[in-house]
Amino acid sequence: MKIKKITFDSEQFPQNLANTPGGPKALYVLGADLDKLLSRPAVAIVGSRKVSAYGKAMTTQLAAELARAGVVVVSGLAIGVDGIAHRAALEAGGLTIAVLPSGLDYIYPASHYQLARQILQQGGALVSEYPEGTKIAYKSNFVARSRIVSGISNAVLITEAAEKSGTLHTADFALQQGIEVLAVPGNVTSPTSKGTNNLIKAGATLVTSVDDIFQALGMELSQQKSRAPRGDNPAEQTLLDLLFAGTQAGEELLEASKLNIREYNQTLTMLEIRGTIRPLGNNRWALK
Repeated sequence: MKIKKITFDSEQFPQNLANTPGGPKALYVLGADLDKLLSRPAVAIVGSRKVSAYGKAMTTQLAAELARAGVVVVSGLAIGVDGIAHRAALEAGGLTIAVLPSGLDYIYPASHYQLARQILQQGGALVSEYPEGTKIAYKSNFVARSRIVSGISNAVLITEAAEKSGTLHTADFALQQGIEVLAVPGNVTSPTSKGTNNLIKAGATLVTSVDDIFQALGMELSQQKSRAPRGDNPAEQTLLDLLFAGTQAGEELLEASKLNIREYNQTLTMLEIRGTIRPLGNNRWALK
């Protein structure tokens, strides 16, 4: 897979980033075309590296629901909320973009190497402003990454953050870029929610369900995937209903569908040919 370079003067360069003071002069992209991914609504989901059980649950739920609705989940591949958001989007069969603070040939953190591979395998992309061979050299790389995370998104959602969390840099950049900041409230006695609670007090949009995010994006209920797509026959409908409910593994689909192997394979093939479903690799499938 070849790394693509998008220069500042290219039509494919995200407009919001082009208008950001001190923004990157070029982006390096590995995976799907960035402009194609960003033709969909995109929401950045960021938060603390040291995430609580509550923060993990809210991040997982919201990222999965957004992904199932066709929204691209953007984050920074970091430990904590970032990684949780990427994984939840992938497990829901959705698309996600990871912005790295290093060159794309140097996955950081190294423990997320397999996660980065899965993002690519499922049709997402890795993005960086640094050319190949660039390793982590300065703490400023992590702050600089935040302006890209927010700048390629339509909204920024912070699911959990302490009072002095580095995540708040992303909120600051979003405000400078004119992008709406959303935050999940937390227990007022929890130090891991002090940052998000303060954001809400300062005017960030309060999020208690995915509907709050859809409203911020201007997505009508009719635009959301509130039900499985319609199949042309009962066998197709059975598989589509299972996929919509979250079943992805081929073996589980076959068993739950009660179809014989020949009818199952034929139905799966027709759905893929028509573009209703897409392969995720390793005999896993998702709605397109």
